[in-house]
Amino acid sequence: MVGETATAGQAVARLDSDVKWASGPIYSIRNDQPCGRSNAALCLIETPVPVSKFPRPRILVVTPEITYLPEGMGNLAQRMSAKAGGLADVSASLVKALHDLGADVHVALSNYRRMFDLDAASVLAHEYEKVSRTLPEQRIHLAEDRVFYHRSTVYGAENHLISLAFQREVINHTIPQVRPDLIHCNDWMTGLIPAVAKRHGIPSLFTVHNIHTEHRTLAQIEDRGIDAADFWQHLYYRQQPHGYDESRGHNPVDLLTSGIFAATHVNTVSPTFLTEVVNGGHHFIPDAIRNELRAKYHGGHASGILNAPDAVFDPLTDPCLSHHYGSADLVEGKRANKLAFQAQAGLKLDPDAPLFFWPSRLDPVQKGCQLLTDILYRLVADHAGSGLQIAIVASGAFHPHFQRIVAQHGLQDRVAVRDFNESLSHLGYAASDFIFMPSSFEPCGLPQMIAPKYGSLTIAHDTGGLHDTVEQLDAANGTGNGFLFNVFDSAGLRWAIEQALSFFHQPADVRERQLARIMEESRRRFNHQATAAAYIARYEAMLGRAVTGPAEATVKVSSVNG
Repeated sequence: MVGETATAGQAVARLDSDVKWASGPIYSIRNDQPCGRSNAALCLIETPVPVSKFPRPRILVVTPEITYLPEGMGNLAQRMSAKAGGLADVSASLVKALHDLGADVHVALSNYRRMFDLDAASVLAHEYEKVSRTLPEQRIHLAEDRVFYHRSTVYGAENHLISLAFQREVINHTIPQVRPDLIHCNDWMTGLIPAVAKRHGIPSLFTVHNIHTEHRTLAQIEDRGIDAADFWQHLYYRQQPHGYDESRGHNPVDLLTSGIFAATHVNTVSPTFLTEVVNGGHHFIPDAIRNELRAKYHGGHASGILNAPDAVFDPLTDPCLSHHYGSADLVEGKRANKLAFQAQAGLKLDPDAPLFFWPSRLDPVQKGCQLLTDILYRLVADHAGSGLQIAIVASGAFHPHFQRIVAQHGLQDRVAVRDFNESLSHLGYAASDFIFMPSSFEPCGLPQMIAPKYGSLTIAHDTGGLHDTVEQLDAANGTGNGFLFNVFDSAGLRWAIEQALSFFHQPADVRERQLARIMEESRRRFNHQATAAAYIARYEAMLGRAVTGPAEATVKVSSVNG
């Protein structure tokens, strides 16, 4: 039997060149001498070993999306961009922060050759060769399957096939190759992997970004090359399973709930959203997901870690702005960008007009855009004297509704409705005085963290990630960064808008002082370093040892007769 002192952990198993755990002689770590017995079970070694001998814990991040990877991870890194939503940005920022801090981080993602510009096999082979020369070992692990190769988007009609092919490669190849100390999985497309990790005694963190799941039977899973019989008992099923054979063909596995069920620890991307789900909020949450999150939460194995916006969202450097600015020259900078935005959006040129900006997709189920259509005409008419303007730079189901209201009332120079455009959206943050985030629920949200960096204040429904990041502005006491309403209806939104306009009409020096404070506070508060630090702290709590910092001076390693 092999035992180690507390902080040695799985690191010992990797010292293959220093100690031989296999059958035959057991060797001292320090002097590489045989201990005198050929039977490992009868051998005893107790040797102080400098911790420098032990590698830092190896973290494997498994993600279906990524925006970029750090250059230091190899020549393939700058080709990696598979983005469908906020998960891509979060994955990229976490991996970069871990890598920059010296963590032993590996990434598994699908090989979307078309998106990665890796269509030719010869190019792919050449790039892998360069990676192997640059790094002591490969850290970017691309899952290979033709279902990935020619896709132009991360998700599509074959989501379940993509998910199973991806997980097959991670389970069968990446995990055995990397031999991670901890696996960090994300969303339903990685929902089987915590069960595999549990089967093999590897701690796993499962991050829930989106409340969406898929169901597949064990037979369907195995048909894609995954040996589910090896870990079937760690999965979550639609009905109570009574055995492998009984469940295999007719009792579907819930992929998201399985990830929650099997993981060592679960985190959502908002502390408040987690407590809302646990306490019975949001009727659309499936009972299975709610109950498993509740069980993890009450067992002390669930928490919330806020996402953070990408570093490109910085008014000092943002390439999409017409004029760069900071908290010291925000008045001039915002006026210049407002004029540039108004010209591009087709609004009346007026740097003194209060400008409200809608940055999120036009989804009435979550984002609350119907609240704004209910009051749009009356709001603009009531504030015609101040020249109030509204700009919508977003796509989604409610886009035609906004267009009809604008056309019906002839509001084209006061209300702009444009399809989403990355550059125009960036400019909108810099130009606007306020942004709308009246979500009915919000698992996290990023616009409300981006806007205050640019000196634009958020009008938000007080829920989920919005509650975690937006506080009611109190100019007299110099606190808060936005305007919240508690009741999800158009009257509540209108009340918050009036609060915002009351602040807009405060003396210029009052507004400037508050906006400068909010910009500086947001810069320090909403960044990848803060988010990565929270994940690193979670990794270290799960592993019981440092992931990036210095370890203890020495540990003892012992082999004793069982």
